[in-house]
Amino acid sequence: MSADNSATLEEEFSLTERFLDALWMEEGLSENTLTAYRTDLIAYCRWINSIGGRIASAAQGDLMGFLGSFPKASVRSTARRLSSLRRLYQYLLREGLLQQDPTSRIEGPRLGRPLPRSLTEAEVETLLKSPRVDDLLGLRDRAMLEVLYATGLRVSELVRLTLLQVNLRQGIAGVRGKGGKDRLVPLGEEAIHWLEHYLTGSRPVLLQGGRSDFLFVTERRAPMTRQMFWHLIKRYSLKAGITKSISPHTLRHAFATHLLNHGADLRVVQMLLGHSDISTTQIYTHIAKARLKELHAKHHPRG
Repeated sequence: MSADNSATLEEEFSLTERFLDALWMEEGLSENTLTAYRTDLIAYCRWINSIGGRIASAAQGDLMGFLGSFPKASVRSTARRLSSLRRLYQYLLREGLLQQDPTSRIEGPRLGRPLPRSLTEAEVETLLKSPRVDDLLGLRDRAMLEVLYATGLRVSELVRLTLLQVNLRQGIAGVRGKGGKDRLVPLGEEAIHWLEHYLTGSRPVLLQGGRSDFLFVTERRAPMTRQMFWHLIKRYSLKAGITKSISPHTLRHAFATHLLNHGADLRVVQMLLGHSDISTTQIYTHIAKARLKELHAKHHPRG
């Protein structure tokens, strides 16, 4: 391998590691899942490098060539590799590093989708009450947790919220989601209550006379980051005695599941989550059905 090819390969490895770091922080994936993604993407980096290509300029045919380079691969392995590529290119698109997703028209083998991890309503209640609200940072954290559960935002959408995007009088937040798509989400009384307390009692002190367009700030007067909030929610879940492995994304799942459990329409949940395709939202109906079966078995005399 030439020096130029070696340098290019290192750049591609670095790019995929940034993606994996972002994925880990935002969704709290298990070490096994991250290892599988990493294995697939290292193989992809080496393959695209071997044909003189680059990740950011790859076309659909290049990706099909990579997937076809494993002639004895099982359907599940092929689906996993395609998922790794799809998630990588969605990240690059979101970060503005390319204009078009080369995986968008590639259809993978159909497999049963695993149910996302969620929390019970009691677990969410305990988690929300875990920050100390007599503390400046605890008050901020309570407001962030309440907003996350009330709206179902992605963690990246939560930390990027600005003051101008939130209208407490109308009780709504304007959010810019994936693909630059805007949507309005209701905040609910509890989230509004804690936001008001944070904005009047915590945020001005944290800013120490400074100014910031971002809604949630740190004691260093900087915007909250995905990484910092990921660590916060881990800490509060331990304090709340929740043994499940959770991440900010878990509250998004809980938001959708609990809405459906209480009779919300699937199309409404789709709009609130910012899903472009309702098939992405339908996974939550399986969780709701599982909960109904559990309640039936527990409470019906012939359950």
